[in-house]
Amino acid sequence: MSDSNNIPSNGFNGLKKNWRNDFSAALSVSLVALPLALGIAVASGVSPMSGILSAIIGGVVTTFFRGGHLAINGPAAGLIAVILGGLVVLEGNINYVLAAIVVSGAIQVMLGFLKMGRFAKLLPSSVLHGILAAIGVIIFAKQAHYALGTTSNANTTIGTLLDIFYKLPEINPFVFLVALAGILTLVFYKKVNYKFIRIIPAPMWVLLLALPIVFWFDFFNEHSISFFGNEYAVGPKLLIDIPKNPLDSIMHPDFGMIGTGAFWLTVLSITMIASVETLASARAVDKLDPYRRTTNLNKDLVGVGFSTMVSGALGGLPIITVIVRSTVNVNSNAKTKWSNLYHGIFLILFVLILAPVLRSVPLAALAAILVHTGFKLASPKVFKHAYDQGVEQLLFLSSTLFITLFTDLLYGIVGGILVTLLLHMLLAKVGFLRFFKMIYKSGSKVYQLENGVFDVKLKGISNFLYALKLDKLLEEIPQGSTVRVDLSQTRLVDLSIMENLIEFKRIHDNEGGDVKLIGLDNHVASTSHNRALKIVTGRVKKRITQRQIRLQKMAIANGWSFDREVDWNTSYLRNFHFFDSRPIEMKSNSLQGLDVENKAQWEIADIVFDEGALLALEVYQTTVQVIRLPSPIPRFIIDKEGLFDKIFDRVNVFSGGKGDINFKKYSGFSNKFQLNGEDELAIRTFFTDDLIHFLEKNEIHHIESNGEALMIFKYLHIARTDEVKNMLAFGLDLLRHMGLKSAS
Repeated sequence: MSDSNNIPSNGFNGLKKNWRNDFSAALSVSLVALPLALGIAVASGVSPMSGILSAIIGGVVTTFFRGGHLAINGPAAGLIAVILGGLVVLEGNINYVLAAIVVSGAIQVMLGFLKMGRFAKLLPSSVLHGILAAIGVIIFAKQAHYALGTTSNANTTIGTLLDIFYKLPEINPFVFLVALAGILTLVFYKKVNYKFIRIIPAPMWVLLLALPIVFWFDFFNEHSISFFGNEYAVGPKLLIDIPKNPLDSIMHPDFGMIGTGAFWLTVLSITMIASVETLASARAVDKLDPYRRTTNLNKDLVGVGFSTMVSGALGGLPIITVIVRSTVNVNSNAKTKWSNLYHGIFLILFVLILAPVLRSVPLAALAAILVHTGFKLASPKVFKHAYDQGVEQLLFLSSTLFITLFTDLLYGIVGGILVTLLLHMLLAKVGFLRFFKMIYKSGSKVYQLENGVFDVKLKGISNFLYALKLDKLLEEIPQGSTVRVDLSQTRLVDLSIMENLIEFKRIHDNEGGDVKLIGLDNHVASTSHNRALKIVTGRVKKRITQRQIRLQKMAIANGWSFDREVDWNTSYLRNFHFFDSRPIEMKSNSLQGLDVENKAQWEIADIVFDEGALLALEVYQTTVQVIRLPSPIPRFIIDKEGLFDKIFDRVNVFSGGKGDINFKKYSGFSNKFQLNGEDELAIRTFFTDDLIHFLEKNEIHHIESNGEALMIFKYLHIARTDEVKNMLAFGLDLLRHMGLKSAS
């Protein structure tokens, strides 16, 4: 279990102490990075080796200059559309595009040195998600034809999409077989719990499973295969083209078009998309970091900018912080930035050792990975997530998506921002000039009270345009302070500001502070999501749900306390390993009482927490029970075998850990539960025959001890009142079977 206070050193001392964890995590990351780098390069219209070269530079070069800790750097699917657009406007010459990449990297370096990383906050998150969704559609439309073995001559993305259906009769079944096997692998991979399968990441399995098909149908020689009376061509043109000497793939930029508008349009597009996605991803990775470290965004911009210059100079793609590979890195128990370096070194070894194998990989396998990636960027889940945050967020995302598809990325960004501002004006019910005056001259201030508490009074319109001023306002507050952020005098608070305030709270709470958000009682939103856009309507009477009424009656009948109000103070929950990389947003509907028999304080409350990041973000609401124990017990986690994959036995064993603790005498218990902890001897002593029999006879719950308290939950949904009663009964029974003794 991670100790957030024992933060690993990020320097060479950290490299020495944590090399086992970082080395192991990097191997997993590199197995994901290799097929993604190949696919991104092919989809971008450049050689496959350009993608691998970019990933190597992202690991070997960026590590020494960036400001992040657990992020992975390399080429990203989000820039495929930008590179393709650059090829269109720069006469189809990749060398001109490379020059634009070098200049873009130089601009990023300057922006970082000028400490302008914060300007990424001026792009509303729904507009960013709209851009990424549009990129997803573009990737899906183009790569679907590679997956089907068809071609499209359409000049627009919509036309390319329609051609997928028009060209169905022309499908090459042998190409489609490769792609279908890959897509099914990606879809069903998470449902397979065999450790042998899970050791190798899904994208790598796509390449491996494609190889038997390539050899069976002899893709190495040009020929035709008859199928249901039709002839279909297969041959080397369907395979990845990797030179025998990897150095032959190195290209150099040509600055011959630096004086044209098309060149600078490409530079601007690359700079904007790469910078925004890097900074958004860096902040997302910070939320996953079990040590709660914060990335230096300006330094990160310098790091990726310099790496992008090096990459473009050698024929590679832009370098950014990539969220999927970063998430794999965190979940593989990496400790420091050196895992990024190791992943780059692994990729060098793969190229040197596996080049003959890579030449046998069909383009359809890479297309399968990219079709799946494109679909995830623009899947129904993305739109549902936006709708859950508010119907207005769905409008912002959708308008950005459609403007981008019918124009280009820059017009999409500008159009999305204008749509967002227009709706904000309508919701705030103020004129054009007053609207901007209420943003930039709102009168918001920070007051330091006599008791050391900082009182932040926000006024006027608090939307994404106010994000930089909000940062400047909050800079005055020392980290770890007690802060009250009062929003009662705001006319409108948008999602971007709520995200920034929640991020501010996360950082200060991690430093031992206490940040409370108050004053939203007279605001309404189109959804109950805690980040939803809120507008003032005058004093409104807060509705009490039937469940809250039942919980209140239950509390009165038993002499417990009940508080239905939202409470942003959840720092004590972050002491449990389950929430190491699952940021907690808030709690509400808190029942509290005392177990007199064991002299233990307990609380049952509804909480909201996040899992994943960016478009992979999932927001969960659940009900948890926390019991503060009268005396210390060993730290442990007990769960259903295979339910949570946060702790990989192979990683624990490799890094000196114990893995799952089994009781040979109680095979039924060990087969039912996964038990992990640091002090195996103490845990074996603590788990008495009586306690094991009790757990065997009851339904499975997630039970975690941090040494001073227990956290128990069963459902990943808000518990009904009868389920709340069952949770409490189980928790108190569990205490009795633990045989705890009160501290004297």
